[in-house]
Amino acid sequence: MEEGKVNNPQTSDNNQVDSEKSHVESTSKFIQETSLDKMHEIAEAARMKKLMEPPKWILPEDI
Repeated sequence: MEEGKVNNPQTSDNNQVDSEKSHVESTSKFIQETSLDKMHEIAEAARMKKLMEPPKWILPEDI
């Protein structure tokens, strides 16, 4: 095991909770500071990008 690393699942859970809190805080900030019109623009740009991608085929032997 690397020096300074702790192999403790509870510690990992705490780190994950802190990470999730960080995401919640940044998401809340984004929602408060971004207008609904801007959110729609972002979503429409993502939708158009997805529509322009070539189709992706998933074959049974690839699974």
